[in-house]
Amino acid sequence: MFCSDEFIRPPRGTIEAMSFIARYYAPSIFMRCGCDAKRRMANFLMNNAIQVTNLRRVYKSYVGVFRRKLKEVEAVKGISFEVAAGELFGILGPNGAGKTTTVKMLTTLLLPTSGTATILGHDVVRDVSALRPRIGFIFGGERGLYWRLSGMDNLKYFSSLYQIDPAVQAKRIPYLLELVGLKERANEKVEGYSRGMKQRLHIARTLLNDPEVMFLDEPSIGLDPVAARDIRRVVRDLRDEKKTILLTTHYMFEADELCKRIAVINKGEIVALDTPANLKRVVQDLSVVELEVKMFTPDALERLKGLPFVDAVTVQEREQNSLVIVQSPRGAEAVSELLAQLNGATVQKVTVREPTLEDAYVRLVEGMDETKKEGAGSK
Repeated sequence: MFCSDEFIRPPRGTIEAMSFIARYYAPSIFMRCGCDAKRRMANFLMNNAIQVTNLRRVYKSYVGVFRRKLKEVEAVKGISFEVAAGELFGILGPNGAGKTTTVKMLTTLLLPTSGTATILGHDVVRDVSALRPRIGFIFGGERGLYWRLSGMDNLKYFSSLYQIDPAVQAKRIPYLLELVGLKERANEKVEGYSRGMKQRLHIARTLLNDPEVMFLDEPSIGLDPVAARDIRRVVRDLRDEKKTILLTTHYMFEADELCKRIAVINKGEIVALDTPANLKRVVQDLSVVELEVKMFTPDALERLKGLPFVDAVTVQEREQNSLVIVQSPRGAEAVSELLAQLNGATVQKVTVREPTLEDAYVRLVEGMDETKKEGAGSK
């Protein structure tokens, strides 16, 4: 059949052609073929809900007043990954790392500069009309709801926009309100909802058309701990229902708790991709020393970074004190030498603990930055 005139020529481009073959020929040809490699390729293509290859996005803008110059910013730098059907996949990174830009490209809201991405076999550039009804997405914030309507009326309104059958609406809307914990507040106006309640209503709205793939872009950002916990509960419930979910966040514990696999992204590049447990092994040779210091100075920070046995140092500012987090293979043995670098600053608490996913993230990101600095210095 591959050599006959009946074979339809697949589209150009490796990923497009592979997706085409997986959709139209894998069940009928690859599965009957005796070649194990072809069978594995067919299973791989059909089981991946999201496939991203060398995806880039470059923003162009002009700077200056009298002598305007063209400035290019590469927000996403050729990233590649795949997400299996039913997987909750996380993209973890700081603000400005390229997380939201990536999600906007995958949800057809932003055109890639180059590279390819397919969702459920549909190209995000060429198959927009076929793809959009099958996906749902949420961006952190309170926009996208009608505040003078009740939660129930908001869902009814958006159901009508999505052309959902009234009989289906009657069953699905109560189910979604219960899923997101708004059943008792369904008839109250949204303007009286807390920010966390609005975010949960956003999730319910996104689920109205029962999307096969969901994109959650920092859904718990700006929420208080209780509201953020409620959002994570909803996401866990969706994960248990085997929804395919791509979640972006800069909260390490959130990614650790929810995601099966995590891609760590920094400055538009994926610096690591693995399970949370395997990512933690990046720092299995280290211990973490936390110093709660009053009047911590930049000079003391530089002295700590300059110690040969210190792997990384980060500082979290609190109301009156600074929490200095030091990664070192020496652990408790390093405490006395660390304290000596503080020049008599008041140390209120010292803690030595095992590393977490956040510590692994710090090592990955700072290690990448140091490598780039060294490369730039050698040129």
